[in-house]
Amino acid sequence: MATKADVAIIGCGEAGIFAAYELTEQRPDLRVVVLDQGADIYSRHCPIVAGKVDRCIHCPVCDTMCGFGGAGAFSDGKFNFTTEFGGWLTDYMPAAQVMELIRDVDAVNVRFGATTELYSTSTPEAVALEKQALEHDLHLLQAQCKHLGTENNLKILTNIYEYLKDRAEFRFHTAVEQIRPLEGGGYHLVCGKGEDVECDTLLAAPGRSGAEWFASQCKDMGIPLINNQVDIGVRVELPAKVFEHITDVVYESKLVYRTKQYGDKVRTFCMNPYGYVVAENVEGINTVNGHSYSDPALRSENTNFALLVSNRFTEPFNEPYRYGKHIASLSNMLSGGVLVQRFGDLVKGVRTNQHRLSQSFTRPTLKAAVPGDLSLAMPKRQLDDIIEMIYALDKLAPGTANYDTLLYGAEVKFYSSRIQLSNELETPMRNFFAAGDGAGTTRGLAQAGASGMRVARVILERLDNRA
Repeated sequence: MATKADVAIIGCGEAGIFAAYELTEQRPDLRVVVLDQGADIYSRHCPIVAGKVDRCIHCPVCDTMCGFGGAGAFSDGKFNFTTEFGGWLTDYMPAAQVMELIRDVDAVNVRFGATTELYSTSTPEAVALEKQALEHDLHLLQAQCKHLGTENNLKILTNIYEYLKDRAEFRFHTAVEQIRPLEGGGYHLVCGKGEDVECDTLLAAPGRSGAEWFASQCKDMGIPLINNQVDIGVRVELPAKVFEHITDVVYESKLVYRTKQYGDKVRTFCMNPYGYVVAENVEGINTVNGHSYSDPALRSENTNFALLVSNRFTEPFNEPYRYGKHIASLSNMLSGGVLVQRFGDLVKGVRTNQHRLSQSFTRPTLKAAVPGDLSLAMPKRQLDDIIEMIYALDKLAPGTANYDTLLYGAEVKFYSSRIQLSNELETPMRNFFAAGDGAGTTRGLAQAGASGMRVARVILERLDNRA
């Protein structure tokens, strides 16, 4: 017997959370059911973080990626006030509306404990930094940024969960196997536990871990998809002092460079001052990521950030997601997990081994990383782009191209299939919405939350008009 709901939400990431918040805040009488294959915020424990193992053991459901808070729960909580990056919501609505939604999401976070401190790229120091970057053909993207901190990010999510758990019905460890449209309207969700749900309105916010599943569901229902991009790169780790003059001003610097050799675009992403490199499991593939704490007592001596090369493909190729996973799997094959190499060894064409790594002045914060040779796992073009970008960054931040700068690979950012959506983020099927990273509309905390809030407001408006 299926549970009847007014609104069902697939996924407990940022999009699902803020949709549930807005719906239950404005209409406490609504029956909102939220389903996720992961655990609640209290039960998400990665064995690596807990110190039980030193590398990924491929848990059936990854606690780092799934559960309340989604993939962003264990991030360092960078919240960017911009439409220049972090998603594509401006494809569906004006930039001013997107910014208003982002500010509304931030207000909710502040209500539950987020900082009000902002880093800005419009201060005199930041403007001077932007000019200095331009002198070396590096382009600093404009944005205000909040750093919530890994530990505070979890506290905020815990507070939100405590507030929501009695207002919406959360079903954890519940995988949705199939979405079935009902005759006459509404949807039937076939769940792995046999605890099916039927709803009048459906929001799919499956997050990154559910992206491939959601794409297959859309194909089965005849909803058009576009998928032509994947970003491939490495995570760079170096002494924090090298980037201090940048991170002290803007915290996360989004620097973009176009290579002279190929004309490819390379960018910095997810900068973590005094942070830690961490492994991440994406559907059985080990990739690499990073985070940092706001508490000085928890910080490391290093800064890490991603260097990503954007790849867009043309017909007949249509599987960039699979392509990215294949490159990451080569790194896994060579190292059993995440591979690390000194920059000087890479340029010299020498494999980093345990002895060479032990001589490095930069100590790796990801202890489980295995020294090796990135050139055996990653395409030459992407590595050439990354090497050229590191030399460009060295002009802005001398020391970036030091021999002992560490490169972890592979870091792959999978862009979920872009689904055909209206300006209200509705699929071609009535009252079936999609939001967040897993739907291909966003890429980050701010716009993911904004997309969920946008869908909730559309649903509420329709309910008001129906009354």
